[in-house]
Amino acid sequence: MRAIVVEELGGPEQLHIAQLPAPEPGPGEIRVDITAAGVNFMDTGARRLGAATGELPFVPGVEGAGRISALGPDVTEFAVGDRVAWVYAYGSYAEQIVLPAADAVPVPGDIPDDVAASLMMQGITAHHFVTEAADIQPGQTAVVHAAAGGLGQKLTQLIKTRGGTVIGIVSSAQKADTARRAGADHIVLSTGAAFVAPVLDLTGGEGVHVVFDGGGETTFRASMSVLRRHGLLLYYGAVLGAAPVINMRELPRSIKISYPVFRDHIPTREALLRHSTDLFDLVRNKNLDPGIGHRYPLDAAAQAHRDIESRATTGKLLLLP
Repeated sequence: MRAIVVEELGGPEQLHIAQLPAPEPGPGEIRVDITAAGVNFMDTGARRLGAATGELPFVPGVEGAGRISALGPDVTEFAVGDRVAWVYAYGSYAEQIVLPAADAVPVPGDIPDDVAASLMMQGITAHHFVTEAADIQPGQTAVVHAAAGGLGQKLTQLIKTRGGTVIGIVSSAQKADTARRAGADHIVLSTGAAFVAPVLDLTGGEGVHVVFDGGGETTFRASMSVLRRHGLLLYYGAVLGAAPVINMRELPRSIKISYPVFRDHIPTREALLRHSTDLFDLVRNKNLDPGIGHRYPLDAAAQAHRDIESRATTGKLLLLP
């Protein structure tokens, strides 16, 4: 099978296409012929810093969708030919992958593979953010950083389905149009901390209930400053650099800070199935557009990484083996 392999850590040039032996599933595992694999910003961190496995070489990518081509012993939930999607299984930048059957989600017949793949990492993240980590309520106002990105668009749409108001932060007029189409009520063009004054103006100086901040250190303190009393800063920008060290006494207005870890989104198989089922229903009912921004052939993985790191992209990026 063909796969993208990282043999040395570094820039996008370290993503090489290679021919590898077809993997064979062991007990409790399935082999999937991949039709779409998601590209995430965390993949660039793995390429630069190493995968969670700590091994070199490795095949990057942690989410995708496809059709089961082989079953390992003791797999009873699936059959060969079933369509499935998954998240957090390294090796997804490839034509085939072996993963635990317990990590796979059945894909309904009316959900295309590319849509399913685009929902697994960013969709589950956004769904957990707005339903559990922040629990958006009707009438609340939220700031969404990078509102034109794949995660930002999904956050915006899900906040709107729960009756919230969205102030979308974007870095260009082109991205403003994308964020507005996703449903953002207000658009603020900003880089760094320039969004503070406009957000406070929009809220009459009171601030917002929640800030969803994936911007890293450059926006962390500014995000704190636009929260109202007891507001929540939901921070997920560690891949862009460590957050500042904060003295607890520096926290203004009794705000709360959360750093939601992906494994806490889906701590059990039941949670994985619940989030994914809800997301498929939202797509089916046209309450959620997966927002696929660009599709690349597998051997263009390096270009996909260059594009996502340039911050010029909008929506979800996919590799199609």
